[in-house]
Amino acid sequence: MTDGVAVGTDEAGRGPLAGPVVAAAVILTPQQERALLDMGLRDSKKMSPSGREAVFAAMQDMGVAWRARSASVEEIEAFNILRASLLAMGRSVSALLASAYADFVVVDGLFGVPGVSLPQFPVVSADSRFPAVSAASVAAKVLRDRVMAELDRFYPVYGFARHKGYPTREHREAVRTWGMSPMHRVKFCRKLLEVCNGGNN
Repeated sequence: MTDGVAVGTDEAGRGPLAGPVVAAAVILTPQQERALLDMGLRDSKKMSPSGREAVFAAMQDMGVAWRARSASVEEIEAFNILRASLLAMGRSVSALLASAYADFVVVDGLFGVPGVSLPQFPVVSADSRFPAVSAASVAAKVLRDRVMAELDRFYPVYGFARHKGYPTREHREAVRTWGMSPMHRVKFCRKLLEVCNGGNN
């Protein structure tokens, strides 16, 4: 990988039936990287919720440079989840670069992100290999989980605070019973649940 200052970017929320996709971009100093790794920083999917919250709080206490942005349910429906995820990552990187210097971007996945002029290195499983990407995955996951917990207050019948919009049995049954909320990804629901307009197919 090229020497220099790296931005790591990753997203959370590609698989759920509801809610936005949230992305984050992070730059770590060597000291911050070591400290966060000592705390257990890794791919957010391999961390507990409390572990993610602790690392995210530490990132803020250390003054880690980060930004997060999202792509809405409407954008997911219009563009598809891959393009919406890349859009959210591009937005987060651009927001970070507005106030921080970097030489290149490491993107988790197969594709570069739009709207960024720096050299980009898409890497499969980068969230397990590059601490800045791991930190971005943690920030994105923590923030998205908080969004879903907030949405639970407005749409309590779906259990968003528990499953965060993922297609658990509880969530699938709630959609079959209550139909889809404005926060549901209609195409996802129809494809994965065989639910059309909230029916009981």
